[in-house]
Amino acid sequence: MLMMSATRRSFLANTVAGAASATALKPSVSVKSGRVLGANDRINMAVVGVGNNGSGMLRTLLARQNGVKDTQVVAVCDIYTRRKERAASTAKLESKDVHHDYRDVLARPDVDGVVFSVPDHWHAQMALDAMAAGKDVYLQKPMTLTIDEARQVHQGTIRFGRVLQVGSQHLSDARYHHARKLVEAGEIGDLLWAHGTYSRNSIAGEWNYYVEEEASPETIDWTRWIGTAPKRAFSAERYFRWRKYWDYSGGIATDLFYHKLGPLLYAMGPQFPTRVTASGGIYAQKDREVPDTYATTIEYPAFQVNLAASMANASAGKYLQDVIYGQKGTISFGSDKVIVTPEATWSKKVAESRRGTRSFDVEPGSLVDLHVANLLDCMRSRKPPVLNAEFGYQLMTAIRLGVDSYREGKVKFFDARSQRVLDKPLSARAGYEGDGKNSPDGMRRRG
Repeated sequence: MLMMSATRRSFLANTVAGAASATALKPSVSVKSGRVLGANDRINMAVVGVGNNGSGMLRTLLARQNGVKDTQVVAVCDIYTRRKERAASTAKLESKDVHHDYRDVLARPDVDGVVFSVPDHWHAQMALDAMAAGKDVYLQKPMTLTIDEARQVHQGTIRFGRVLQVGSQHLSDARYHHARKLVEAGEIGDLLWAHGTYSRNSIAGEWNYYVEEEASPETIDWTRWIGTAPKRAFSAERYFRWRKYWDYSGGIATDLFYHKLGPLLYAMGPQFPTRVTASGGIYAQKDREVPDTYATTIEYPAFQVNLAASMANASAGKYLQDVIYGQKGTISFGSDKVIVTPEATWSKKVAESRRGTRSFDVEPGSLVDLHVANLLDCMRSRKPPVLNAEFGYQLMTAIRLGVDSYREGKVKFFDARSQRVLDKPLSARAGYEGDGKNSPDGMRRRG
């Protein structure tokens, strides 16, 4: 069994972990139980935050509303007037169903689930409030801004008995589900490491989204948008391009590596990291705080994952594709297939049917549609989604430790047992002494 994290029971019993919370978040709404969904009930959804990503999610839900007809969008919410108007028009909603304060959405008894597509610094509070109000949640990646917030959101799903799907649609890619089966079957032997990238390039510079002329203190509720982030004067630059700033984002790590680490770790076995390092810099795009080029090494107890990317050169996607390495073979990925390439050294040690490169076709599909469908299915069955809160917390720990390593210039350590970030490792790296005896497969002296 690949899952190595603590069980839910031991997690709740872990008082050390509870003491580790730096800032305990409290729901700002009254606690309620949600509606029990029947097999034929339409699921009523709301979308909070209808910018670029939120508008895309709104269209996805509307397409399902008009196609499968098992869900319905009943409300939208935003603090920017123009976005509210566009969303209302797209969803054909009445003014009573267009909200400014997300808590008004949560107070509605007809809302079963909420999609949150807002800046990272709002994720934890909104998710906890929604779950306390008896709503299930689709929480856009990254799960939260900090590790402590991710821990509290995970605890919240258990406390309130809610379903939460983290919105990284790449976890619904069938290729990585098949890769997981291959790993579990021992097809590539003991895991060693994996690598991948998520690189892009643009003349304007990454995350330099269009700043709308209508944006002003009169059309944007700046105080509400800032929330718990450091107080600043109104800035349309920060509002539209918030991923460039540490107050609200972790840059490449939180926006893109969450997508990349998630599928790889799902295939290799979800768990917490032991130590993380990161490097990079602002080499080309100088109008930001976060790096335009970034790399991280994430170590786990029995393997590691290396991720490297640049927002100023997209060619890494061609030369640094997703690969999982094991002692006896390698897993790589085609557009709609998973490829297993055995290590020639071990060819005589495996069954003849497993020798040679083998390719496994998988069914293609819209990843966003599949990810949303998984959430809706789990809202009915009450089973954990593919990117549930526990797995989301494990990913967020690795991602955020990388951000902190980059910013602090330190190796970051994590103890899964106590759920704590450490200043130094619990123990030195293990070393082993050989017995000096020859084995049947040992190297023989020549001549």
